[in-house]
Amino acid sequence: MSSVYRFKQGTRALTAFARPVDEAIVEQVLSPELAILFRSMRRSEQLHSLRVLHALLAEGEVPPSLAIAALLHDCGKARYPLSLWQRSLPVVVSALSERHVVRWSAGDPNRRMMRGFVVYAHHPAWSASLLREHGAPEDAVWLAAHHADDLALWTAHPLFPLLRRLQYADNTN
Repeated sequence: MSSVYRFKQGTRALTAFARPVDEAIVEQVLSPELAILFRSMRRSEQLHSLRVLHALLAEGEVPPSLAIAALLHDCGKARYPLSLWQRSLPVVVSALSERHVVRWSAGDPNRRMMRGFVVYAHHPAWSASLLREHGAPEDAVWLAAHHADDLALWTAHPLFPLLRRLQYADNTN
């Protein structure tokens, strides 16, 4: 992703407090139990998830499991809230050395310098676990679990077309 994209992403995070959250679509897509997960996310992550969903809706039909995954694919990040620099550091380092990101993502999330790397690597699995615990459909759980994976791993999977759509919407919003 370009540095311009990342700059815009950071600016949106910094100004999230001033932007409204579309509660109507959250209530329409998510059960009350799943809406609790949505509300546990930082406001900037809620707005990102809503942009992902709106991008999918702009393409056409969105199956319920894909809509749920769009809104909750990052809910695992709430386990260890990150400051802006902690969210940015793994992105910058991954552009320079993926090997370091892999090594540091195995670190202790309670260490401030490692937390961003651990969350970067493990939030998809944490999101999937939370979705399952809160009664989400298994397709939504699977999509959340794999939303950051290399697409080449899943080309033969029946949910591959939905995963590709989710990743594209996520990466462009």
